[in-house]
Amino acid sequence: MHAIPLTAALIRGALELERTARGLLPHRLPARARAQCADPQLALAESQPSGVRLAFRTRATTVELDTLPTKRVYTGAPPRPDGVYDLLVDGRPAGSATLAAGDTLTIDLATGSAEHRTGPVGTVRFTGLPDTVKDVEIWLPHNETTELVALRTDAPVEPVPDRGRRVWLHHGSSLSHGSDAAGPTTTWPALAASLGAVELINLGLGGSALLDPFTARALRDTPADLVSVKLGINLVNADLMRLRAFGPAVHGFLDTIREGHPDTPLLVVSPVLCPMHEDTPGPTAMDLAALGEGRLRYRATGDPAERAAGKLTLAVIREELARIVRERAAGDPALHYLDGRELYGEADSAELPLPDGLHPDPDGHRRIGERFAALAFGAGGPFAGTAGRGPAHSRWAKTTRLSV
Repeated sequence: MHAIPLTAALIRGALELERTARGLLPHRLPARARAQCADPQLALAESQPSGVRLAFRTRATTVELDTLPTKRVYTGAPPRPDGVYDLLVDGRPAGSATLAAGDTLTIDLATGSAEHRTGPVGTVRFTGLPDTVKDVEIWLPHNETTELVALRTDAPVEPVPDRGRRVWLHHGSSLSHGSDAAGPTTTWPALAASLGAVELINLGLGGSALLDPFTARALRDTPADLVSVKLGINLVNADLMRLRAFGPAVHGFLDTIREGHPDTPLLVVSPVLCPMHEDTPGPTAMDLAALGEGRLRYRATGDPAERAAGKLTLAVIREELARIVRERAAGDPALHYLDGRELYGEADSAELPLPDGLHPDPDGHRRIGERFAALAFGAGGPFAGTAGRGPAHSRWAKTTRLSV
């Protein structure tokens, strides 16, 4: 087996790689952004490598990857399944693996306390790959912080050359992050990227799509041919702002993105249907009664009457986003709007209800991914054909930093 140095040239989907005591930790927000917010939820979300994958060209028939994942344990809740590593060979699914080893983060949702315990490094191994030159991708678990420790193959590797694909940069909430998807290649953005034949950079941040200026700057500074932002649900979850602040915050977020992407197709997506928050404000709370029964479920704690005081609901947010995009698009023809209910609406809620009240199940992710691909990348969509300036991957790869 050959020991392969882990370098930025072999890693896609991360904005920064941090050198740790045991390996490399992919980050989906740069250090400057992380330094501007001490929220542990954000720190957890951005370090979970949704959309991050190793990509290389090789004749190897065996690949071994040593990693140190961080397992999350929620006190009183059912055990979470181990994170999934998905293998693609020449773009097609070729296997998956899980890893039981790793650190453990125990979180008490009732008190907000957390305890971190160190654990051992583990190895995922893929064998029986075809003995031909091929492009190999290993997609890291979308929902487990994962340090990369070592890579070994039984033949030399080289970075995958630029295939001329457009780079799609997406930001959203836990739905975009991939909550409750079956694996990293079956989150709805990963599915849509595969169907749209684009390279994905997923800045879906569970619980943290909050119109933060540092996130807008990260989007601004990341080369891309296509950009989308899915906004709304986390603002209701956190009861973060009122209607008076929401509009200017959206304008500022879009203004910042446009500083780095003045002509890039930019798609604003409003929330998918979430019945409990359509007309009821947040904050969102854990349903402790369900938790006591071993089930994970959320509930809305706001009062619909509070809308008169400017509290946000999903219905209000959709109306405002549609208005803002309509007005801005008069001078920005590359700006587009998509109502999230076209991805998951009332009929879908009846057929595929959100199991915990907030997040789609694997079938829901597939439906949303397929619909987004058809609406955004299909004929007449904002990302159709060759819209955009051409491959940004080489520009983006040069900006992926290795920090010490």
